[in-house]
Amino acid sequence: MKKNSDIEVLIVEDDLRIAEIQKRFIEQIPGFQTVGIAASYIEAKTYIELLQPDLLLLDVYFPDMNGIDLLKETKQQTKQMDVIMITATKEIHQVQEAISIGVFDYIIKPVVFERFKQSLLAYQDFHLKIVELRTEHHHVTQQQVDKLLRKEIDRSLSEKLYLPKGIDPLTLEKVLEVLSKMDGGLTAEVVAKEIGVSRTTARRYLEHLISEEKIEADLAYGTVGRPERVYLVRKESKQHNV
Repeated sequence: MKKNSDIEVLIVEDDLRIAEIQKRFIEQIPGFQTVGIAASYIEAKTYIELLQPDLLLLDVYFPDMNGIDLLKETKQQTKQMDVIMITATKEIHQVQEAISIGVFDYIIKPVVFERFKQSLLAYQDFHLKIVELRTEHHHVTQQQVDKLLRKEIDRSLSEKLYLPKGIDPLTLEKVLEVLSKMDGGLTAEVVAKEIGVSRTTARRYLEHLISEEKIEADLAYGTVGRPERVYLVRKESKQHNV
Protein backbone atom coordinates (compact mmCIF):
# COMPACT_ATOMS: atom_id res chain seq x y z
CA MET A 1 0.00 0.00 0.00
CA LYS A 2 1.33 3.41 -0.99
CA LYS A 3 2.25 5.91 1.68
CA ASN A 4 1.95 9.62 0.93
CA SER A 5 5.72 10.02 1.21
CA ASP A 6 6.58 7.08 -1.06
CA ILE A 7 8.53 7.91 -4.22
CA GLU A 8 6.77 6.28 -7.18
CA VAL A 9 9.10 4.54 -9.62
CA LEU A 10 8.41 3.38 -13.17
CA ILE A 11 10.84 0.80 -14.57
CA VAL A 12 11.38 1.02 -18.34
CA GLU A 13 13.25 -2.16 -19.30
CA ASP A 14 12.49 -4.67 -22.09
CA ASP A 15 14.28 -7.55 -20.32
CA LEU A 16 11.60 -8.57 -17.84
CA ARG A 17 14.05 -10.61 -15.80
CA ILE A 18 16.21 -7.54 -15.20
CA ALA A 19 13.10 -5.43 -14.55
CA GLU A 20 12.01 -7.89 -11.88
CA ILE A 21 15.44 -7.72 -10.22
CA GLN A 22 15.20 -3.92 -10.14
CA LYS A 23 11.70 -4.21 -8.66
CA ARG A 24 13.01 -6.49 -5.90
CA PHE A 25 15.87 -4.09 -5.23
CA ILE A 26 13.36 -1.26 -4.84
CA GLU A 27 11.32 -3.34 -2.38
CA GLN A 28 14.39 -3.49 -0.10
CA ILE A 29 14.69 0.31 0.10
CA PRO A 30 12.11 2.05 2.34
CA GLY A 31 10.30 5.03 0.87
CA PHE A 32 10.00 3.75 -2.71
CA GLN A 33 7.27 1.93 -4.60
CA THR A 34 7.29 0.45 -8.09
CA VAL A 35 4.14 1.58 -9.90
CA GLY A 36 4.75 -0.22 -13.18
CA ILE A 37 7.10 -1.93 -15.62
CA ALA A 38 7.17 -0.81 -19.26
CA ALA A 39 8.88 -2.96 -21.87
CA SER A 40 8.26 -0.82 -24.97
CA TYR A 41 7.91 2.75 -26.18
CA ILE A 42 4.11 2.63 -26.24
CA GLU A 43 3.92 1.17 -22.73
CA ALA A 44 6.43 3.71 -21.42
CA LYS A 45 4.57 6.68 -22.90
CA THR A 46 1.22 5.35 -21.65
CA TYR A 47 2.44 4.67 -18.11
CA ILE A 48 4.21 8.02 -17.87
CA GLU A 49 1.04 9.83 -18.92
CA LEU A 50 -1.32 7.84 -16.69
CA LEU A 51 0.83 7.23 -13.61
CA GLN A 52 3.00 10.35 -13.63
CA PRO A 53 5.73 8.70 -11.52
CA ASP A 54 8.35 10.64 -9.59
CA LEU A 55 11.26 8.64 -10.95
CA LEU A 56 11.99 6.70 -14.12
CA LEU A 57 14.56 3.87 -14.26
CA LEU A 58 15.41 3.84 -17.97
CA ASP A 59 17.46 1.59 -20.25
CA VAL A 60 18.90 2.83 -23.55
CA TYR A 61 18.34 0.16 -26.20
CA PHE A 62 14.88 -1.24 -26.96
CA PRO A 63 13.57 -3.05 -30.08
CA ASP A 64 11.28 -0.09 -30.88
CA MET A 65 13.11 2.93 -29.42
CA ASN A 66 16.22 4.50 -28.02
CA GLY A 67 15.98 5.39 -24.34
CA ILE A 68 17.85 8.65 -24.94
CA ASP A 69 15.05 9.77 -27.29
CA LEU A 70 12.45 8.91 -24.65
CA LEU A 71 14.53 10.83 -22.12
CA LYS A 72 14.43 13.91 -24.36
CA GLU A 73 10.66 13.64 -24.79
CA THR A 74 10.18 13.12 -21.07
CA LYS A 75 12.26 16.14 -20.11
CA GLN A 76 10.37 18.32 -22.58
CA GLN A 77 6.91 17.21 -21.52
CA THR A 78 7.20 16.18 -17.86
CA LYS A 79 9.42 18.63 -16.02
CA GLN A 80 8.57 17.17 -12.61
CA MET A 81 9.81 13.62 -13.32
CA ASP A 82 13.44 12.58 -12.78
CA VAL A 83 15.38 9.83 -14.57
CA ILE A 84 18.11 7.39 -13.61
CA MET A 85 19.63 5.58 -16.59
CA ILE A 86 20.36 1.90 -15.96
CA THR A 87 22.02 0.44 -19.03
CA ALA A 88 24.88 -1.61 -20.43
CA THR A 89 25.69 1.28 -22.77
CA LYS A 90 29.21 2.55 -22.10
CA GLU A 91 29.82 4.75 -25.14
CA ILE A 92 31.03 8.12 -23.87
CA HIS A 93 28.85 10.10 -26.30
CA GLN A 94 25.74 8.35 -24.96
CA VAL A 95 26.79 8.98 -21.36
CA GLN A 96 27.56 12.63 -22.11
CA GLU A 97 24.25 13.14 -23.91
CA ALA A 98 22.28 11.57 -21.05
CA ILE A 99 24.04 13.79 -18.52
CA SER A 100 23.55 16.93 -20.62
CA ILE A 101 19.82 16.20 -20.95
CA GLY A 102 19.56 15.95 -17.19
CA VAL A 103 19.62 12.41 -15.77
CA PHE A 104 19.96 12.23 -12.02
CA ASP A 105 22.36 9.29 -12.25
CA TYR A 106 23.83 6.83 -14.77
CA ILE A 107 24.34 3.21 -13.66
CA ILE A 108 26.11 0.67 -15.86
CA LYS A 109 24.89 -2.93 -15.90
CA PRO A 110 25.27 -5.41 -14.36
CA VAL A 111 23.77 -3.53 -11.44
CA VAL A 112 25.28 -4.02 -7.98
CA PHE A 113 22.65 -3.62 -5.25
CA GLU A 114 24.80 -1.31 -3.11
CA ARG A 115 25.34 1.04 -6.08
CA PHE A 116 21.62 0.90 -6.89
CA LYS A 117 20.69 1.63 -3.28
CA GLN A 118 23.22 4.43 -3.13
CA SER A 119 21.64 6.09 -6.14
CA LEU A 120 18.08 5.80 -4.87
CA LEU A 121 18.96 7.09 -1.41
CA ALA A 122 20.72 10.09 -2.97
CA TYR A 123 17.63 10.70 -5.07
CA GLN A 124 15.37 10.32 -2.03
CA ASP A 125 17.38 13.00 -0.22
CA PHE A 126 17.14 15.28 -3.27
CA HIS A 127 13.40 14.63 -3.68
CA LEU A 128 12.62 15.36 -0.03
CA LYS A 129 14.57 18.62 -0.18
CA ILE A 130 12.58 19.67 -3.27
CA VAL A 131 9.27 18.82 -1.57
CA GLU A 132 10.28 20.75 1.53
CA LEU A 133 11.33 23.81 -0.45
CA ARG A 134 8.11 23.80 -2.48
CA THR A 135 6.06 23.58 0.69
CA GLU A 136 7.85 26.17 2.78
CA HIS A 137 9.50 28.59 0.35
CA HIS A 138 8.68 30.56 -2.79
CA HIS A 139 12.33 31.49 -3.28
CA VAL A 140 15.58 29.72 -2.48
CA THR A 141 18.91 30.86 -1.09
CA GLN A 142 22.29 30.12 -2.65
CA GLN A 143 22.97 27.67 0.19
CA GLN A 144 19.76 25.76 -0.56
CA VAL A 145 20.63 25.58 -4.25
CA ASP A 146 24.12 24.31 -3.41
CA LYS A 147 22.64 21.53 -1.29
CA LEU A 148 20.34 20.48 -4.14
CA LEU A 149 23.24 20.31 -6.57
CA ARG A 150 25.37 18.18 -4.24
CA LYS A 151 24.06 14.81 -5.38
CA GLU A 152 27.38 13.02 -5.20
CA ILE A 153 27.91 10.61 -2.29
CA ASP A 154 30.80 10.70 0.14
CA ARG A 155 33.85 9.42 -1.75
CA SER A 156 35.21 7.35 1.11
CA LEU A 157 31.84 5.61 1.53
CA SER A 158 31.65 4.94 -2.19
CA GLU A 159 35.11 3.35 -2.25
CA LYS A 160 34.36 1.30 0.87
CA LEU A 161 31.22 -0.17 -0.71
CA TYR A 162 33.20 -1.58 -3.62
CA LEU A 163 36.25 -2.89 -1.81
CA PRO A 164 36.66 -6.66 -2.29
CA LYS A 165 36.51 -9.07 0.61
CA GLY A 166 39.66 -8.98 2.74
CA ILE A 167 40.55 -5.37 1.90
CA ASP A 168 40.11 -2.92 4.78
CA PRO A 169 39.92 0.79 3.79
CA LEU A 170 42.09 1.98 6.70
CA THR A 171 44.84 -0.55 5.98
CA LEU A 172 44.64 0.33 2.28
CA GLU A 173 45.14 3.98 3.16
CA LYS A 174 48.20 3.11 5.27
CA VAL A 175 49.76 1.16 2.40
CA LEU A 176 49.26 4.10 0.03
CA GLU A 177 50.68 6.51 2.61
CA VAL A 178 53.84 4.45 3.03
CA LEU A 179 54.39 4.23 -0.73
CA SER A 180 53.65 7.93 -1.26
CA LYS A 181 56.50 8.93 1.08
CA MET A 182 59.06 7.05 -1.00
CA ASP A 183 60.47 8.19 -4.34
CA GLY A 184 61.65 4.70 -5.18
CA GLY A 185 59.76 1.42 -4.97
CA LEU A 186 59.23 -0.75 -1.90
CA THR A 187 58.99 -4.52 -1.67
CA ALA A 188 56.00 -6.22 -0.06
CA GLU A 189 58.26 -7.20 2.84
CA VAL A 190 59.23 -3.60 3.58
CA VAL A 191 55.63 -2.41 3.33
CA ALA A 192 54.57 -5.21 5.67
CA LYS A 193 57.08 -4.11 8.33
CA GLU A 194 56.08 -0.45 7.99
CA ILE A 195 52.37 -1.05 8.63
CA GLY A 196 52.67 -4.09 10.91
CA VAL A 197 51.09 -6.85 8.82
CA SER A 198 52.31 -10.08 7.27
CA ARG A 199 54.11 -10.08 3.91
CA THR A 200 51.21 -12.01 2.37
CA THR A 201 48.69 -9.42 3.58
CA ALA A 202 50.82 -6.56 2.31
CA ARG A 203 51.12 -8.21 -1.09
CA ARG A 204 47.33 -8.63 -1.26
CA TYR A 205 46.80 -4.91 -0.68
CA LEU A 206 49.56 -3.97 -3.10
CA GLU A 207 48.16 -6.14 -5.87
CA HIS A 208 44.70 -4.64 -5.27
CA LEU A 209 46.14 -1.15 -5.69
CA ILE A 210 47.73 -2.25 -8.96
CA SER A 211 44.37 -3.53 -10.20
CA GLU A 212 42.93 -0.08 -9.36
CA GLU A 213 45.82 1.53 -11.30
CA LYS A 214 46.84 3.57 -8.25
CA ILE A 215 50.32 2.07 -8.07
CA GLU A 216 52.61 0.14 -10.39
CA ALA A 217 55.17 -2.62 -10.01
CA ASP A 218 58.72 -3.01 -11.29
CA LEU A 219 61.59 -5.43 -10.83
CA ALA A 220 64.66 -4.55 -8.77
CA TYR A 221 67.83 -6.44 -9.66
CA GLY A 222 70.22 -7.04 -6.77
CA THR A 223 73.77 -8.37 -6.86
CA VAL A 224 72.68 -11.89 -5.97
CA GLY A 225 69.51 -13.92 -6.14
CA ARG A 226 66.34 -13.40 -8.16
CA PRO A 227 65.02 -9.89 -8.93
CA GLU A 228 62.47 -8.58 -6.41
CA ARG A 229 59.09 -7.11 -7.24
CA VAL A 230 58.87 -3.52 -5.99
CA TYR A 231 55.84 -1.25 -5.81
CA LEU A 232 55.61 2.49 -6.33
CA VAL A 233 52.89 5.13 -6.69
CA ARG A 234 52.07 5.96 -10.30
CA LYS A 235 53.49 9.30 -11.41
CA GLU A 236 50.10 10.70 -12.41
CA SER A 237 48.71 9.77 -8.98
CA LYS A 238 51.47 11.74 -7.24
CA GLN A 239 50.85 14.74 -9.47
CA HIS A 240 47.15 14.56 -8.73
CA ASN A 241 47.81 14.58 -4.99
CA VAL A 242 50.06 17.64 -5.14
